[in-house]
Amino acid sequence: MVSTLIAQRIALGILLLVAVSVLIFAGTQILPGDVAQSILGRSATPLALENLRKEMGLNDPAYLRYFRWLFAILQGDLGRALTSKLDIATSIKVRLWNTLFLAFWAAVIAVPLAVCLGLLAVRYRNGPIDKLISGFALASTSVPEFFIGYLLVYFLAVKFQVFPGISNVYPGMSFFDKMQAIALPCTTLTLGVLAHMMRMTRAAILNVMQSAYIETAELKGLTAFEIIRKHAFPNAIAPIINVIMLNLAYLMVGVVVIEVIFVYPGMGQYLVDHVAKRDVPVVQAVGLIFASVYIILNMIADVASILANPRLRHPK
Repeated sequence: MVSTLIAQRIALGILLLVAVSVLIFAGTQILPGDVAQSILGRSATPLALENLRKEMGLNDPAYLRYFRWLFAILQGDLGRALTSKLDIATSIKVRLWNTLFLAFWAAVIAVPLAVCLGLLAVRYRNGPIDKLISGFALASTSVPEFFIGYLLVYFLAVKFQVFPGISNVYPGMSFFDKMQAIALPCTTLTLGVLAHMMRMTRAAILNVMQSAYIETAELKGLTAFEIIRKHAFPNAIAPIINVIMLNLAYLMVGVVVIEVIFVYPGMGQYLVDHVAKRDVPVVQAVGLIFASVYIILNMIADVASILANPRLRHPK
């Protein structure tokens, strides 16, 4: 039964990934303008434009170009950038590592902190600590990430000069220098996902706290922390895992804006640069990578929920 449910989730994820690949390809094809014209410039002759279209296969039907692109992707060939003629997979490797590095440290800080703050809010619910944590979460959720980033740049980079305003990392850089460089974008990402995870953790545990066995534990004389640790938190772990995985997926996709603000050499900055140049193969490749990460993390969340929650394994 469990293996069947997991297989269904994986199959659904694969179908969703195929559907997303179709949307990405179609979205880049219906953009206004001519790719050949944007590459050769306005002074290009009609003959040169026609030759380039034939070379790139732009005259072929859309479905043929889609399957050709999809089969190349499945073989690990992301194509070549139109502007630089460089292999996209080679160009992406370092930038993907930089994005994963930034998202990893944001997750390392945000996930434990969100769970701890959620537990504290439940322990002291309706008290000053709960109100303080909930107020901070509401304020953090209400402020856009780019605005938080600009505030951090102004106060910590410009005014007090604690951290660099431009987060430049490069191969061979020491670990300490890298951590100093990503301090501001990492803080911005952490604040962006912390509030949502904390509020959902609090809500999931409070929902469990209404159960009859919690009252039994209270009658046995267990302290509030023991009740939360032994009874409430383990039974609320499934929705908490879902929220954490969804926010980890958001870290990968939402990093685009943050990388642009801090000029961080990651996937987001790479994508924005090539969108401006109308470099379709790069946009398709990066978009598909972002979509794949998001869908895979959601699949992991579904599988983890099935394994952690007996009611999902035995719905009857």
